[in-house]
Amino acid sequence: MTRPLVFITGASSGIGQALALRYHRAGYRLALAARRTSEVKSWADACGINPDSYHIYSADVAHPENIVAAGQDCIERQGVPDIVIANAGISVGMDTAVREDIDVMARTFATNNTGLAATFHPFADAMVQRRSGTLVGIGSVAGIRGLPGHGAYCASKAAVISYCESLRGEMRPYGVRVVTISPGYIDTPLTRQNRYSMPFLMQADDFADRAFRTIAAGASYRVIPWQMGVVAKLLRLLPNALFDRLLAGRPRKRRQNETP
Repeated sequence: MTRPLVFITGASSGIGQALALRYHRAGYRLALAARRTSEVKSWADACGINPDSYHIYSADVAHPENIVAAGQDCIERQGVPDIVIANAGISVGMDTAVREDIDVMARTFATNNTGLAATFHPFADAMVQRRSGTLVGIGSVAGIRGLPGHGAYCASKAAVISYCESLRGEMRPYGVRVVTISPGYIDTPLTRQNRYSMPFLMQADDFADRAFRTIAAGASYRVIPWQMGVVAKLLRLLPNALFDRLLAGRPRKRRQNETP
């Protein structure tokens, strides 16, 4: 109980697992929340992580009562975390003209936005009372400008960035940090389905190492890798006419149940 504790959602694959391993190597106890708990257990066993060093919580962040209960269980079993990383998210293409894609958008917001706030909820007051802690929201470079076919994902990640900025101002007087990390393209099962070029593609372990250092430094906002941050800023500065022309003909993100 003397070692620091990190709570991570979306710990069954990709960035979540990479972050969990990085924090384990730094000596943290792990609180891992995921829908696919058996996969988290198999991964932890394969990595040789001592069962006394972690606990797995079954939770679907799209259902607030689910992830709130997991957070409350974590406090009872392992204590109030030093760091909470709201990493769980989904990325599915959408077409506004297709009725079922409106449901995709609702599910995306439920997971990426309401789920993020619900992840922080059980720990916010406890961190305020303790006068310490760090809440980390995982945004995306895709939240900086809207990309054709990415409407739900881009909008949700733009909301993550704005929400965390608001929360940062609320928590600062109480010594609680809020860190926003916006990944570029990271090699995960999620991005391997993309059918367009992914500049500055980064391995998940490399991302986790940079994210770990960013969180430790208490940075308020960081794009990883930094090259994608430069690209994103340049895209933000482009006039709409040039931006639209640049993206004309770019492959759209694969929609739900769409075949490759």
